[in-house]
Amino acid sequence: MSTQEATSKTEIQQRITSLRAAIAAQDLTAIIVPSADPHLSEYLPEYWQARLWLSGFTGSVGTLVVTADFAGLWTDSRYWVHAAHQLAGTGISLEKLAPGQPNHIDWLAEHLQEGDSVAVDGNVLSIAEQDRLLDAFDANDITLITERDVLTDIWSDRPTLPSAQLYQHDEQFVAQSATSKLAAVRAGMADAGATHHLLSSLDDIAWLTNLRGADVDYNPVFLAHMLIDADKATLFIDNNKVSADIEKALKDSGITLADYEAVQEALGTLTPEDLLLLDPSKVAVGTLSKMADNVGFIEQMAPSTLLKSVKSAADIDHVREAMRQDGAALSQFFATFEQRLTAGERLSELDVDSMLIEVRSQQPHYVSPSFPTIAGFNENGALPHYRATPEKFSYLDVAEGEGGLLLIDSGAQYQNGTTDITRVVGIGKVSSEHKRDFTTVLKAHIALAKAHFPDGIASPLIDAICRAPLWQAQMDYGHGTGHGVGYFLNVHEGPQVIAYSASTPKERAMKVGMISSNEPGLYREGKWGIRIENLVVNTPVANVTETEFGKFLNFETITYCPIDTRLIEPALLTQVEIDWLNDYHSQVYAELKDRVDGAALKWLTERTKAI
Repeated sequence: MSTQEATSKTEIQQRITSLRAAIAAQDLTAIIVPSADPHLSEYLPEYWQARLWLSGFTGSVGTLVVTADFAGLWTDSRYWVHAAHQLAGTGISLEKLAPGQPNHIDWLAEHLQEGDSVAVDGNVLSIAEQDRLLDAFDANDITLITERDVLTDIWSDRPTLPSAQLYQHDEQFVAQSATSKLAAVRAGMADAGATHHLLSSLDDIAWLTNLRGADVDYNPVFLAHMLIDADKATLFIDNNKVSADIEKALKDSGITLADYEAVQEALGTLTPEDLLLLDPSKVAVGTLSKMADNVGFIEQMAPSTLLKSVKSAADIDHVREAMRQDGAALSQFFATFEQRLTAGERLSELDVDSMLIEVRSQQPHYVSPSFPTIAGFNENGALPHYRATPEKFSYLDVAEGEGGLLLIDSGAQYQNGTTDITRVVGIGKVSSEHKRDFTTVLKAHIALAKAHFPDGIASPLIDAICRAPLWQAQMDYGHGTGHGVGYFLNVHEGPQVIAYSASTPKERAMKVGMISSNEPGLYREGKWGIRIENLVVNTPVANVTETEFGKFLNFETITYCPIDTRLIEPALLTQVEIDWLNDYHSQVYAELKDRVDGAALKWLTERTKAI
């Protein structure tokens, strides 16, 4: 263990000790610290990264529970190895989220006594999660307290809230005005019978206003709430972020401004005659703290969530262009990367990240990475959400006559689209085992890429199509197969999710125009990881009208980057799979050949040759 790691772990121990003292001083039994903010975001401003500050665990998902004699962090299989390393020596135990295993709510309900109390900051607790806690606690007479932020007493150097300026999504890439989007949301409210609608999810608000910001790393969004009724719409935001031009644009769209903190008072003016529509998984308990108890709720997905997920034909055309830009950048990256390795230069996982940012930032309309780059060599690649840091990273070194695999999952935010792609690179002499695993994952990827499915099918149900080739070989992976992707918005977007473990409400129906990822994988702990990811868009099956069995959809692959054929064992592929790969590479070459030159064009030409 390095000195820096040891110091960090000592600090974590001290913070947990201070938290226990604060719990005792407030006569509490336990505290829950989730990975959340008042908008239930995936990526959090530093002010809301309490779980990270207390535990030292850097994963994006995790829940910390602390009592007088216990501290545990629950996270899923993507982070088990990663979390075990970061939590070792802190006094915080790793609690694995897995089917059949107790989650943090189950643990508290089992270990706490009648009359005990549990605190969780209501500003970072969703209504849906509060309901789950109350269901478990009420039966055991355990009190849930959501009105206190216990961390105020111990987090003296807590960062301030972000203050980045808003900007307009470039109008050349906007197909629908904010006025039109607002009308569509109001139509959804009317269908639900609501008089008012509260939005706290940041990507919904950014989409609805056609504005973007930089309050959250990787996602071009801004901290705000929005309250809509039949006649007016109010954006609750730090006014210092809003220029006069943007304030005028909002006013012209029928949207007025109010202070970010004023949303609670505004909700407090609602009466029993009002009916508030909100998404219980996307609104925090604390946001409703001043609302009267007798105001009625309609709890369902926000209309904008589905509207946002279905991209227009114009949006998709822009995304295709962003994918071409990204493919050209990646061709330059891989050509340079291979040249440097061949020249004997020693490269690290950190070099991969910096090189990717360099080539992407030269493309038109580039804004930022769309998530932290995952560049994992050999055993690091077996950690699905691994991230190299200056304190802990690997060089891409192999012994003479040996080889390894480098997994690179990266993406970018462009004004004309959001990208997300995973490729695997062989370093040195790859083995037959490497090729077997890689080819099996490729078979899974192709299976989903070629699939036809009914229009409106629940997205989790098509997961098995992708996994079938892996299951046939008694292999599997622990994460979902696909997630929705935003349009110059969050790289992870609902409502669709391709994961058999997910629930299947009607809102998760597959619709024409949705963009999702296709990313099966295979991970051998301590050895290597493989994932092949392209983005795909739902399209009607070509040249087929509706039959007596209804409408059917398939996927158009819109990621343009070669899949390394040097890692393939052709004997494991069927002719249909070989034809798909050759057709895909033919398309990639056609889309990119006029966008690159020199070494990048030579690399592209070589990597897209038919097998």
